[in-house]
Amino acid sequence: MNSSTTFQSIQRSRGARLRRGDQGPPPLDFSSSSHSTSGVAAHSQPKVCYYFDEQVANYHYGEKHPMKPHRLALTNHLVLSYGLERYMDIYHTRRATDEEIREFHADDYVDFLQRVTPANATQMVKTFSHFNIGDDCPIFTGMYDFCQIYTGASIEAARKLLSGGADIAVNWSGGLHHAKKSEASGFCYVNDIVLAILQMLRLYPRVLYVDIDIHHGDGVQEAFYHTDRVMTVSFHKYDGEFFPGTGHINERGNGLGKQFAVNVPLKDGIDDATYVTLFQTVMQSVMENFSPTAVVLQCGADSLGLDRLGCFNLNISAHGQCVRFMKSFGVPLLVLGGGGYTIRNVSRCWTYETSVLVDADLPNDLPHTVYHEFFAPDYKLHPTLAGRIPNQNTAQYLEEVMRTVLEQLRSIRGAPSVQMQEIPPDIQGFLDNDHEDEDVDIESDHDGLHSQTPAASRRNRPAKRAHRSEFYDSEGDQDDDQQPEFAALSRQSMDLDT
Repeated sequence: MNSSTTFQSIQRSRGARLRRGDQGPPPLDFSSSSHSTSGVAAHSQPKVCYYFDEQVANYHYGEKHPMKPHRLALTNHLVLSYGLERYMDIYHTRRATDEEIREFHADDYVDFLQRVTPANATQMVKTFSHFNIGDDCPIFTGMYDFCQIYTGASIEAARKLLSGGADIAVNWSGGLHHAKKSEASGFCYVNDIVLAILQMLRLYPRVLYVDIDIHHGDGVQEAFYHTDRVMTVSFHKYDGEFFPGTGHINERGNGLGKQFAVNVPLKDGIDDATYVTLFQTVMQSVMENFSPTAVVLQCGADSLGLDRLGCFNLNISAHGQCVRFMKSFGVPLLVLGGGGYTIRNVSRCWTYETSVLVDADLPNDLPHTVYHEFFAPDYKLHPTLAGRIPNQNTAQYLEEVMRTVLEQLRSIRGAPSVQMQEIPPDIQGFLDNDHEDEDVDIESDHDGLHSQTPAASRRNRPAKRAHRSEFYDSEGDQDDDQQPEFAALSRQSMDLDT
């Protein structure tokens, strides 16, 4: 019996107890093609708005860099070719202003982003290490313009929710979750997520951030680590070495934010049924114990199987099940992109998830677009992406992760400080970095789930964290475009990107 089957058996045996404790729904049956959210109440058709700027796809990180904004053009062409614009309001992106970006990012860092260009980079190279500029985060033409476009879309999407103009707002160009207050990180320069959440906190007392990127959402967690007004929940690969090296299960927040950072660390090769069961069980408990008034969902597609930098076995339908589940709660929802480096699969995934958000059924045969040959040889919306990586998530490990996370969530029931306040308090105080560290209870076990790691021990001093690279650390990335079957597609992608 494989680990997925074993884990589902454990879940079924615990189902009655979990339901009595209102912790989550029973496991999904993936034998059905209907992708039903078993036991989840349906809500009336939400109003959806969609943000896109054609220019955002034209920027280029570099010839061999895995981050390709061109994936956004593929996504938008599929969305429009499927006719999904009929079900939502389409908005052109407004660029974020310097003042808006400075609401989170440090003045000297914003000044640097504004001034640096490939032409003057050699004169400014001495500042690069200070702002973590390098192979992962290179200087490229129009870099600050690119940041303003994707950030402006996230800010406007958040404001559309605040005004009541939409129930769900979508910005696939956003979701750049690694950027810190004073430095770039992991292909991210401006943290549009933090800036969007700051907008939402002006009205919503409690905001939930959910991250299904394969990498830990460290920049967002770090920004809100000391507040109970934002709960951050991240499902990611964690072994202490995989970028960004954070996301240990015992990173739980400090001070007022104690227990409001939730991390679900996973190992290589997790599959559809196991991931969705874990996600739904955890998120049901999060919604019941935190009671968010708004949700931000980062849908990084590098957690799909066959991703260039990823190591999970998720198919697009399972990734979309997470979106469907969060939508089912009927809470104002901001949906963002994120990672994803096999761009034909990224565009298929985000197109499918757009259809989930507007309740549209899409045929599996892709409509013809100018990028049709990117999707060879199958030309399907749902290619088979699973099975490449052995599943290292044992039933025992997943059971321990679930038990630990659910215990953490039960401990915060009724705890948010603004729960009974009509007017949310100041939104800037908890962004200060001069908080005292607090001790974290660490226990050891044979899986190392609760062992203290260097990354975990440094988490409360973000300014002193050693710089890491997402792609250029030679950490065994799944580099699809170096394999013969992907070589032609990679060359075509590079030609279009340039």
